[in-house]
Formats: sequence, C-alpha cells, structure tokens
Amino acid sequence: MNTNMRALLCATAAAAALLTSACGENSAETAPVVTETEPATTFAQPATALGLPTAAPADVGFSAEGLQSLRDEFRALVDNKELAGVTTVLSRHGQIVHFDTYGAASAASGEPLQPDSIFRIASMTKPVAGVAMMQLWEQGKWKMDDPVAMHIPEFADLQVKTADGGTEPQNSPMTMAQIMSHSAGLGVSAVYGGSDLGSGDLQDMINKLAAMPLETQPGTAWDYGPSVNVQGYLIEKLSGQSLDAYFEENIFQPLGMTDTGFWVPEEKAPRVVAIHTYDDNGQIMAADASNEVRTDKPEFLSASGGLMSTAGDYWKFAQAVLNGGELDGAQILQPETVQMMYENVLADGVAVDLYGPEMPGIGFGMDFAVVMDPEAVGTGQGLNTHYWGGAYGTWFWIDPTNDVVFVGMIQNRDGSRPDGGTPRTRDISPRATYAALTDPSK
Repeated sequence: MNTNMRALLCATAAAAALLTSACGENSAETAPVVTETEPATTFAQPATALGLPTAAPADVGFSAEGLQSLRDEFRALVDNKELAGVTTVLSRHGQIVHFDTYGAASAASGEPLQPDSIFRIASMTKPVAGVAMMQLWEQGKWKMDDPVAMHIPEFADLQVKTADGGTEPQNSPMTMAQIMSHSAGLGVSAVYGGSDLGSGDLQDMINKLAAMPLETQPGTAWDYGPSVNVQGYLIEKLSGQSLDAYFEENIFQPLGMTDTGFWVPEEKAPRVVAIHTYDDNGQIMAADASNEVRTDKPEFLSASGGLMSTAGDYWKFAQAVLNGGELDGAQILQPETVQMMYENVLADGVAVDLYGPEMPGIGFGMDFAVVMDPEAVGTGQGLNTHYWGGAYGTWFWIDPTNDVVFVGMIQNRDGSRPDGGTPRTRDISPRATYAALTDPSK
C-alpha cells in the first residue's frame, strides 16, 4: 500500500477516534442522525480510500437510518468494553454501503484499529482452500465420487472405530465430496489433540492420520476436524505447488488480495491486530502483553486455519464468489462450479453441529455452511446463503438471494464460541443488516 493511501486510511481512523473522545462513553447513542440522501462516503469512506466500489445506501435498497443502527450497535460493543475494536463491511450488488472501523487494535497499547489492519482469520481459510480445490476439480484433477485413497494411497486401508473399542473396515470408501464437507469419517479436532498433527509438514500429518482409525463410517456424521488440512495436502499434490504458492498465484494475485497470506513481511507486522480476551468482570483485555506475529513461512501450512487477511481483502474474495467466481475481470472459478459449492452434500439425517445443539436448516457444501431453510435458521439471510467464521471471531456470509456480502473482523481468543465471552456478533449483524435492507427490489 502506498504512503498516500495509508495516510488517508489513518486520517479516517483518526476522525473516528476524535468522535469517540468528543462523545464519551455514549458516542454510539449520540452520533448525528443521517438522512436517506446521505452519499456513499457517509458509511463507506474507508472503502473509497482502499479503492473499493461504493454506492449510496438508497441506490441499492438500504436505509441510511438502518445502516447507522448497524454501525452504532457495533460501536457500542467497543464503548462498553465488550470488544477492543471491530471492522464491518457490507455490500449489495457489488457496491459497498458500509465499511466501519472502530476501536483499538490493541487494548494494551490503545493503538487505533485501521481499515487495513491485518487479522488472523483462522477457519475463514477453509473457503479459500475450497475454491482452490474446485479450481483443480475444474481441471479434471479429481472427481466428487473419487475415493480419497485414489489420491492419498496412505488412506487405502483405514479402519473405523467400533462402539466396543475395536475396529472394522469402511462400509464404503471415503470420497472426495466427503473430505470437502467434514463427513469423511475423521473426528473432531479434539480427537487429535495428543497427536500433534501440526508438527512437521502436511505429509507428516497424512502419515499420522493414516496410522489412526476413523471415528465414524464415512458419510454418516459431520465432524469438524482436520478435513481441510487434508485438502491442503491434496492441493499441493494435485497442483505440484506448495500451498502458499498455489493460493498466491491462483487466488490472491488475481483478486488483488495483497495483504493475505500465511505470514506477513516484517514491514507489515505492526498492522497485525492483537489477540484479546476478558478479565474477571467480562471487560476486554489484551490476551498477552506482546503481540507475536509470524513473519516467516511456517513449516505447517494450515488450509484449515493458517491465513491472515484484511477486511478489504476478504471482501474481495467473498464478492468474487458471489459474482460466480469473478472480480474485476479475473475469473477464478466458473459460475456453475461456484453454485456446486453451496449445494448441500450431506446425507439425509447428517446434521451440522458445531458447538452443541444441531443447527436446523443448515447444510454443508464444499467448505461452506449453507442456509437451506431460511425460516428455520431465522437470521433473515436468504436461501443458499453460504458462510463460515474463524476461531478469533472473524465472520462472513454471502447471500446470493439478496446479492449481499458481509464481512466482520475482531480478534478474540475463543471469539467464535458462544460460551467464550465474545458478544454474539454473528447474530447481531444479520439482524441489523436485513432490518436496514428496506427495499430489496432495488
């Protein structure tokens, strides 16, 4: 990023900080009321500074009052010390109507959060890996019903645990569609806690998994574990490139995602947001006094959760998916391939269950959760909305029914867990978004 643009972004953040100090604790409540005729820059000035497309809210069906409520509700979480800082981005028809950055990058130092701050996006890496896998599918490198062992011979004779403590053969071989949807028989991440799957490289991980039985018969359960790291191995093997090089060449460069990768260069390290947690009173605090940042290539390249990115970069990725695999003339997938990614592939009776109770109305496609029954889900998101989030609380969704993309960035330890202390940002954001979408016909 050039010096002039960086200065403009800093000026935008400084203006927000000045408003905070002027308004005090109730800045979100006392912010000036805006009108329906507000220009695009009222809510999306950082997007303009980043060179991203913007629109006036009314032009794409949003009310200015509704977007102010969205902004105020998230800013109040910072003012109340429930979050250190937050960036939220909302677009419709490929035009950003809301891009708000508020609060601190570090509760310890008080350094302001910037529109181009870099976040650990953890499991939001998974949809990126899914796109990479589907690019290779388009090239004929694999098929949905291929046995995984066709591409990973080490998995040919995997046994399956039984209730009596023994093992049995697979009833049918795990398939590539199952490895893409957390239903291949691998267990949840906690099952492998003592196996140190992340030490060494991806081949070392495959060797360890090949020595352990599956937790369930392939296709019979949805278990959130190492499936996408297995995809990372497959990407390397099928493409002949390292995972970082493949992502860079085939996704990040075409989409202009200049701040996304498995590590950051030294000069970008100060832009990485600190990880936060909560004190005994439920107030936000830095998790550690120092903010350790990876500035060299890791040995283990985690397709499950290793990337860092910015709100603007991830918006580009999500918008490209919504556009049918295209952004600004760069076609990274064909539209019919993208559509396959948000079609549920789980067998009847197999439920998505991330943190406890089953999630009614939710299915799973190629590395995306999918809204199959909007009424049962109850968030306001349209049919076929596909989404995911990260362990540090980052989240996004892509709504093809309403042509909406939303990206949210925070940085909290256990930030995605309902019992982790973090506010329910993933409930707040769709409620406020669809309340603000007052004229979907536009």
